[in-house]
Amino acid sequence: MAFSAVQLIEMKRDGRELSPEAIEWLIAAYTAGDLPDYQMAAMSMAVFLNGMTAAELAAWTSAMLHSGEVLDLSSIAAAKVDKHSTGGVGDKISIALAPLVASVGVVVPMMSGRGLGHTGGTLDKLETVPGFTTGLDPERFRDVLATNGLVLAGQSETLVPADRKLYSLRDATATVPSLPLISSSIMSKKLAEGLDGLVLDVKTGSGAFMQDLDGSRLLARTMVDIGSRHGVTTVALITWMGQPLGREVGNANEMRESIDVLRGNGPADVLELTLAIAEVMLELAGIDGGREALIEAINSGKALQKLIDVVVAQGGDPAYVEDPSLLPMCSYQEVIIAPDSGYVARCDALTIGVAATRLGAGRERKEDTVDPGVGITLEAKVGDRVEAGQALARVHFNDPARWEAQEKSLASAWSIEEIPPPAQPLVLERIDQT
Repeated sequence: MAFSAVQLIEMKRDGRELSPEAIEWLIAAYTAGDLPDYQMAAMSMAVFLNGMTAAELAAWTSAMLHSGEVLDLSSIAAAKVDKHSTGGVGDKISIALAPLVASVGVVVPMMSGRGLGHTGGTLDKLETVPGFTTGLDPERFRDVLATNGLVLAGQSETLVPADRKLYSLRDATATVPSLPLISSSIMSKKLAEGLDGLVLDVKTGSGAFMQDLDGSRLLARTMVDIGSRHGVTTVALITWMGQPLGREVGNANEMRESIDVLRGNGPADVLELTLAIAEVMLELAGIDGGREALIEAINSGKALQKLIDVVVAQGGDPAYVEDPSLLPMCSYQEVIIAPDSGYVARCDALTIGVAATRLGAGRERKEDTVDPGVGITLEAKVGDRVEAGQALARVHFNDPARWEAQEKSLASAWSIEEIPPPAQPLVLERIDQT
């Protein structure tokens, strides 16, 4: 059945429900290139403004999932468990997490994305390693996974192609923070992997796409229910994103910090969240040992070696993992200075993420290129004691004009008070299938 794109956009604009057949036609037409970006952008904004019913979301996710090939990983007998984050500033968790859990026996077919809005992308970070290929066709995806128990890839041309197109479009049309578009994007990719289990890291706070806890709960519950309906055991952890994770923001910076985690030297918050998610992944895979086994894998070097193995398998130069100082760096550095003495009460993730993007670490338009060396090193975070004149952050950039445009805004990310703020837990809630 043929539909009119304009008519469907009008219906969604006016808050009416689209039929499953209409949604299937819409996604198929967009995937085939018969529906132009500007019309899908209009539809995305209509969805952003009016949401979707449960029936629409189910149809939209299914249409995305079946817009291309669905992986058949049944030849790999071990439990296959993945993780996905809804996105945050300094969120490099996947890069250490995936090799860590793979090193203790979980098969991890990790499919990740690029930077979206003010948040960084796992693929952009991995590709700071020269030669590392994240664009794998399904056959090579399966081969790398079968050999290493781990693959770190993006979407191929044939795997969920509708999402690959829509992902970039959302980033450039201010429709990223839409519950139905986020949940269908994440779950269509994950369901296409042939998983046995999935752990969702749903961020909440200023640097998250869902900035309030109620919205994050709703997103988490929506995705857990989608996974359950498709026979994939799914657990969501709601985690705090009021300030950046770790001390580094930016692609090469975060890659270095991820390697530090696998060496046992990473920041406490990154290590703790990595271990918390890893424990749930082991649980879903039915593997005993928990945190003790994970820490042993780090201390023994098994986890780092697993990352090196998959870098080699995907064409990357392992020297850049063995010596992260080889990763890209910038020509210029400036410092944000504390105006007063006291305790850091705020280190705002959104402000820092936006500044990093505009300095060149992310994309404001889908055709933008990312400068891998651009980044921000956080010298002071919430709870830290600082003295007036002390460095709050060191900013690495290649374009002085961009720095001049962002300096004042970036400096506003910190607030300093006389008394220390209360401690903020990283993991706020766990949501299981009902």
